[in-house]
Amino acid sequence: MDDGGWPELSYPEWRETAATLQLWTQIVGKVRLALTPWLNHGWHVPLYVSARGLTTSPMPIGREILEIEFDFIAHQLLVRTSRGDERMLPLRAQSVAAFHADLFSLLNEIGVRVSINEMPNEVQNPIRFSEDHQHASYDSDAAHRFWRVLMQADRVFKLFRSGFLGKVSPVHFFWGSFDLAVTRFSGREAPHHPGGVPGLPDTVTREAYSHEVSSAGFWPGSDAYPQAAFYSYAYPEPPGFRDAAIPVGAEFDSSLGEFILRYDVLRQAPDPDAMLLEFLTSTYAAAANAGHWNRAALECDFGKPARVRKV
Repeated sequence: MDDGGWPELSYPEWRETAATLQLWTQIVGKVRLALTPWLNHGWHVPLYVSARGLTTSPMPIGREILEIEFDFIAHQLLVRTSRGDERMLPLRAQSVAAFHADLFSLLNEIGVRVSINEMPNEVQNPIRFSEDHQHASYDSDAAHRFWRVLMQADRVFKLFRSGFLGKVSPVHFFWGSFDLAVTRFSGREAPHHPGGVPGLPDTVTREAYSHEVSSAGFWPGSDAYPQAAFYSYAYPEPPGFRDAAIPVGAEFDSSLGEFILRYDVLRQAPDPDAMLLEFLTSTYAAAANAGHWNRAALECDFGKPARVRKV
């Protein structure tokens, strides 16, 4: 590839596929939600970047396990169990309703009985999955490029994650908001969240933000913000957070309440990895400094392969 591993991803050009794919990932994600014990801050519901796409990771089905993976190389949805079952659905232009019907037919065929809430989360004008014949686009090249961006971001996010001794989330893909995220915690409880996030129950939002966070991630864009970007925010936002110095090329978007580094800006940088790591580090520092986190106790050097951390 001639783009240094960070491929072009223009939201307007793959808008319809993005909307359809978000809903497909919600169906698969809700299967994980239905089968997996609740974990703090909703960490049991996301998907994870894999060597071929996005995976649920293993989910319990009685005394066996189930895994579902979006393969954006062969463009298949793979369903596997520890009993040896292996099934495949092609990823192609098809409606959300058809995808939903095919997946649950396949699950029933291999003896996996699961039911989900069919109403999508965090999308405008939601339609029940089984009734959604409107979203039916799949551009395989765009889906592959999207996964390639997630793969590169996942790699840098995991390096950033290694520099923290305190509580920190996995690097995971939230199918509701359709973004890859990693979150650091100060260790202190946060004020009761007011809720009100569209398409998300207040109880879920309040549990997710029960403690102070500095959270960063990547999203591919939306109709409200039609461009791919990296973001970073703090909850609760401490005074002075948005006024902190950050790398050239990034900015604070007051309408979003977040620091933003547009993906197109990153791609043009001489060293995109270094620029992204600096964005993550500086915006976290903005949250930690403004929020008076105990940085000396929470931070460490970034990890290096096969080297034990010095204590």
